[in-house]
Amino acid sequence: MKKSILLSGLLLICFLAEAQYSRHIIRLTDKKGTAYSISEPTGFLSAKAINRRNKYKIDIDSTDLPVSAAYLDSIKKAGAVVVLSSSRWLNQVLIRTTDANALLKISSFPFVKKAEPIAERVSTPVQAEDKFADEKLVNIQQPVITSQSKGDLISYGSSYRQIHIHNGEFLHNSGFQGQGITVAVLDAGYRNYLSISAFDSLRKNNQILGQYDFVNNETSVNEDNAHGLYCFSIMAANIPGQFVGSAPKASYYLFRTEDEFSEFPVEEHNWVVAAEQADSLGADMISSSLGYSLFDDPAFNHTYADMNGNTTMVSKGADLAAHKGMIVCNSAGNSGNDGWKYIIAPADGDSVLAVGAVDVNGTVAGFSSYGPSSDGQVKPDVASVGAGTFVIATNGAVAQGDGTSFSNPNLAGLIACLWQAFPEFSNMQIIDAVRRSSSKFSTPDDRVGYGIPNMKLAYQILLEKKYEGLLTDEWVKAFPNPFRSDLNVILKAKESGNIYYQLSDMAGRMIRNGVQTSEMDRVTSIQIHGLDQLPKGAYNLRIMNGKWSETVRLVK
Repeated sequence: MKKSILLSGLLLICFLAEAQYSRHIIRLTDKKGTAYSISEPTGFLSAKAINRRNKYKIDIDSTDLPVSAAYLDSIKKAGAVVVLSSSRWLNQVLIRTTDANALLKISSFPFVKKAEPIAERVSTPVQAEDKFADEKLVNIQQPVITSQSKGDLISYGSSYRQIHIHNGEFLHNSGFQGQGITVAVLDAGYRNYLSISAFDSLRKNNQILGQYDFVNNETSVNEDNAHGLYCFSIMAANIPGQFVGSAPKASYYLFRTEDEFSEFPVEEHNWVVAAEQADSLGADMISSSLGYSLFDDPAFNHTYADMNGNTTMVSKGADLAAHKGMIVCNSAGNSGNDGWKYIIAPADGDSVLAVGAVDVNGTVAGFSSYGPSSDGQVKPDVASVGAGTFVIATNGAVAQGDGTSFSNPNLAGLIACLWQAFPEFSNMQIIDAVRRSSSKFSTPDDRVGYGIPNMKLAYQILLEKKYEGLLTDEWVKAFPNPFRSDLNVILKAKESGNIYYQLSDMAGRMIRNGVQTSEMDRVTSIQIHGLDQLPKGAYNLRIMNGKWSETVRLVK
């Protein structure tokens, strides 16, 4: 009995010593008593999230189940305790309390694995400087108009070169601008996004699907830090002739997970909870320009050894998000010139696409964090423009800034467009094509990983994978045949250069023609739409590639 009293006394002393911390993580042992069932996922996942699981053959498992309501109720009743949020993936609860007796009682519950502090009291701007201060912008009075191809569908203005370094205009010109893809942006706030004209078309077309502040547990993110606004604009802004983002027609959720005036592991928990929300809502991608290594209280610091993809809360959550079928893109970090030097979590996740920074000429930015991860993975995975990146500022002006925070959304938007083109492929198949398309795929290094992705090449890689085995005995194939309103033509180019096509009726009258470029032995796809008004009958499709030509007989 004396030993028990002594142990309880020691625990109480420990909890009193932690009174400086007002937020704690309660890690749970199981999910017994949950009201939900894996066999009936509509209670906790949207139809879109369930469809993603079905489409890519992803099992719904216990990590998908919400935290036990019975356990939450017991924690709430333990004393002066406020439950702030819970993570179903990590099976843990974030609470706010300074009641040492309540913490002692919670720790004694048989379903509690561990209770531990995670952050001090809520910070204010008076207490600390903005941690994004090194990514301040330089305002540009007039957009920079850069020469681009006359055939481009989008007049990019200032953003052209950061799109062009990835051949991103190829996807946009092919009609892939992010339509049908939903991206959850996780950041520190999106100041003034509701009033900036660069997002007029998104608001008009209902492309902003929702927002939530996981720091303050409120629905508004418009009045907070501007860092998320900058990152969001790189993907979504749409001012033709001045600035157009890398995925201007995608849909977006805007989530605030970061308290810009402090650095504590509570923000890792917030990130995971937001990722779970993105998953349950059916988002396809996460774009995050956040990362964690060192904290305001050194007791919480991560080490480089922790950067193995399996140690930190946020990296575990990011990999779980990928395992649920989402593409997770995250900035590599801006530590290249400081004592830490290496990538930061969750960029170390093995299923996370970590993005380093270069300028528009492909020169590595000195601040971009080094790889590899501590377990030897190639990190960063790839690189994009993060030095002198054009963004939209809080006053609606075009501006420039530096940071892997900016390289990440530039590439994430283009990946959204690529996935739009090939929705039949899984998240990891898309990431694999992006890596394979990159400039240093055969010789990766610790600065840019596999290098600078080429979206045209990534498209071709996926196109060939999609149609592998279909072009065996012939170099041109058109389908469906018979057709109704649309024709899909695939061919393996005999020569590099132009490919001409002509669709004619049996009297030789031209119905449709066009030209497309390709490289020798590359699979090329030609889409011919709007043929529903043609009368039924036979037609000829002629394909010409240098000295080679082929005529395919078609029937409607």
